[in-house]
Amino acid sequence: MTGIWGIVNVTPDSFSDGGRFLDVDRAVAQGLQLRADGATVLDIGGESTRPGAERVSAAVEQQRVLPVIEQLVAAGAPVSVDTINASTAAAAVRAGARIVNDVSGGLADPDMRAAVAESGADFAIGHWRGFSDDMYAHAEYRRAAREVAGELQERVGEAAASGIAPSRLIVDPGIGFAKAGDQNWDVLRGLDEIVGLGLRVLVGTSRKRFLAETLRQSAGSAAVHAEVSEQRRDLATAVTSALAARAGVWAVRVHDVAATRDALAITHAWDGR
Repeated sequence: MTGIWGIVNVTPDSFSDGGRFLDVDRAVAQGLQLRADGATVLDIGGESTRPGAERVSAAVEQQRVLPVIEQLVAAGAPVSVDTINASTAAAAVRAGARIVNDVSGGLADPDMRAAVAESGADFAIGHWRGFSDDMYAHAEYRRAAREVAGELQERVGEAAASGIAPSRLIVDPGIGFAKAGDQNWDVLRGLDEIVGLGLRVLVGTSRKRFLAETLRQSAGSAAVHAEVSEQRRDLATAVTSALAARAGVWAVRVHDVAATRDALAITHAWDGR
């Protein structure tokens, strides 16, 4: 059964739910609800990685996430920390996190790989070509899925050289990161290239801009600039998550766990699994 990572953004400015769960008690309650809805991992982040987001200090990030991680771990939830900072990763693991989810794949902080190696945590390596303020300047591909797979393989080699065993690694093609519009669809259609690396694969399409763009285009010219509701984005996310499961991914990362849980259940029943 494909795993479901539930997203808890403890930030004021995340693109979808910024500010909703900045309060510790609300963030913990949201995590517990996602767990009840079927999340196999809770992914806790304290710094927005949306396009154009401003960086925050590691100290601020840790003030946001560590109390949430501690309480969720105490409640028995498996937790991942979503961070590109080595010091935050190390502190989160000490607080009980089992996985470090670095969207930069270890490129943003030169100390990250050593910190993860020492911590014993699993390491989710995202495909990344630059910080949020200029990521789209690097969105040039000829064969997107193959290039993403090749760059992830480089990150895997760097992790291995730092002492992180392949059994501890997860790879993420970084949907939306340095990928514009149809480039995301190119990567998703080519997920076999990523799965072919032989490691656990995590895919996160949740509520992302390219889904809204596709939904607007499908509605015709009259809706080309219309707002796409969160509910519609969650439905689109559930569909892409189900298709990713069919492509062999290990887990999907979403905001609405219940919708994706249902989509995966129907997909697995269809496939006789």
